[in-house]
Amino acid sequence: MDVKKENEAKKEYLMRYRDAVRSEKQIEEEITRLRLDTMMPAVVNDGMPHGSGIGDLSGYAAAMDRLMNDLKEQLEKRITIRREITQKIEKMPNETEKMVLRYRYIHLLKWEEIAVKMCYSWKGIHKVHGRALQHFKM
Repeated sequence: MDVKKENEAKKEYLMRYRDAVRSEKQIEEEITRLRLDTMMPAVVNDGMPHGSGIGDLSGYAAAMDRLMNDLKEQLEKRITIRREITQKIEKMPNETEKMVLRYRYIHLLKWEEIAVKMCYSWKGIHKVHGRALQHFKM
């Protein structure tokens, strides 16, 4: 595999961190919504008189519990992806290269922001990033 294709594959791998964070937020929102639904099942409010309508909710509760467990498993997978990427960055020997990868792929900073934080030129940050990708092991 040539260097350019290899670096693109590494960038895609590192971008999985961002995707995992986004998925985690979505899953956490869904878990919150499910918890609220469990505490307060839907009430029909159409102005018409109804019976108590509260029957056996054990099936509903069991289904909600299974769904909640599925979501927690998905969340754990995303956390594992993030941990794996972070550990691989931390194994790199050069602190400057690690810092560029962390700022870009974990903190999701723009190139200009990274350059300012690290006191490098825009071009200099790209050079460090290129070296960091060469040294990064997937």
